[in-house]
Amino acid sequence: MTRPGIRDVAAVAVGKTARSAARLTGRGGGSSLPGVLARRMSPSLLSDVVAEQHVPVIAITGSNGKTTTSRFVTELLRGHGLTVAQNRDGANLEQGVTTLAVQTAGWNGRIPDGTVLVIEVDEGALRTVAPETSPQVLVVTNLFRDQLDRFGEIYAISDVIAYAAKRLPDTSTLVVNADDPLTAELGVDGDHRRLTFGLELDRSYGRITSAADSIRCPRCQGDLQYTEVYLSHLGRYRCSRCDFARPKVDVGVVELTIEGLESTRLRLRTPEGDLEVTVPQPGLHIAYDVAGAVAAVLAAGYPLEHAAESLSGVGAAFGRLEPVHAGDREIVLAFAKNPTSFNTNLTTLAGADEPKHLLLALSNTRVDGEDFGWLWDVDFESVVANIDRLTVSGLRADEVATRLKYAGVPLDRTVVVADRAHALDAALSAVPVGGRLIALAGYTPTIELREAMRQHGWVGRRWHA
Repeated sequence: MTRPGIRDVAAVAVGKTARSAARLTGRGGGSSLPGVLARRMSPSLLSDVVAEQHVPVIAITGSNGKTTTSRFVTELLRGHGLTVAQNRDGANLEQGVTTLAVQTAGWNGRIPDGTVLVIEVDEGALRTVAPETSPQVLVVTNLFRDQLDRFGEIYAISDVIAYAAKRLPDTSTLVVNADDPLTAELGVDGDHRRLTFGLELDRSYGRITSAADSIRCPRCQGDLQYTEVYLSHLGRYRCSRCDFARPKVDVGVVELTIEGLESTRLRLRTPEGDLEVTVPQPGLHIAYDVAGAVAAVLAAGYPLEHAAESLSGVGAAFGRLEPVHAGDREIVLAFAKNPTSFNTNLTTLAGADEPKHLLLALSNTRVDGEDFGWLWDVDFESVVANIDRLTVSGLRADEVATRLKYAGVPLDRTVVVADRAHALDAALSAVPVGGRLIALAGYTPTIELREAMRQHGWVGRRWHA
């Protein structure tokens, strides 16, 4: 183990100062700029401070579920009495992960002994972050069509993750979603250990639709045959041509009950025995996030004796069906970025007989994705019967309103308000006292809506959440 060099120590100091300055001046949470400055001063900083110091790292990547899975892993470890640092504000590119290392390290450039880093990593950044952090555990949640402006198509994302997985140290463990045909094949030829998670339920919760992204065999491109479909293309499958099939599940959800928009109860079968958990977050996707987190903790070598207690208090993360008290009404802020995340949210909402009042806010910025064609793969039709009033907002509000018109929402129930803050006020004013507004939004509009809520005094700054 080598000591951080003078340049590393100076870079950490600059990063810490930049983070404090950003927060004091109210110019953001300082989640990326410190990492940008630190990497400029010492390009090898992340490797020097984390990988070279053998800091335990659990990294989580994939299309959907990274943030929630990371929060579950963090609380499971803290319940075991460990000191954990996490990039919980969602800054998951190279600079955001470096910021986490900077804020966790002391002024001497070293991360305190006994600290575990739980890192959410963007799929595209994994090629850089993985070798610089040398994770003890790498979790791959799933692979869905996402940010095609960046990645081109889903197999490009798979190749990036496969590249990083093949180069994991043989002391590492790769944790993959067995229900996803693309992730199930990752690392099968590696020297490292593999652990799988998934659902072991004897009924389907969905069906294969045009929104499904991976319904062909990753080995021979034959059609996959499903006995159960759980979520989009996730389920129990077998190739119609070759011997490829869903692998054995090491950590499996065997019982599941979703209680409206309040909670999810589940029983998991693990190598250490059965585990019953209730999480104050709703949805089938939460079962996957819990299973992935439990598998990650087991892979890192920690027991589950405090797991139920640790997870019982983990509320919704920023924008993940996040409840917000808005005076005498409630807002549920739901972030969605691709067809699967939209459909997952809509399925969860429909199970609670929602939404009655829906604010749908989407923008086609470079960050959000410039092509709106995927909106036609979102199953808005499944909730049309519930909608009493629809408010549409965003940079292409008219186009989104047109999609909802074809889904069956009557024009006399639809209001278009392009400005996000004004749309929030207009939508909420139509909600009866004691009622609930569902705000379903893309990445940029989610931030804009929550900032409008902050100005009303309903929420704090994002990095204080």
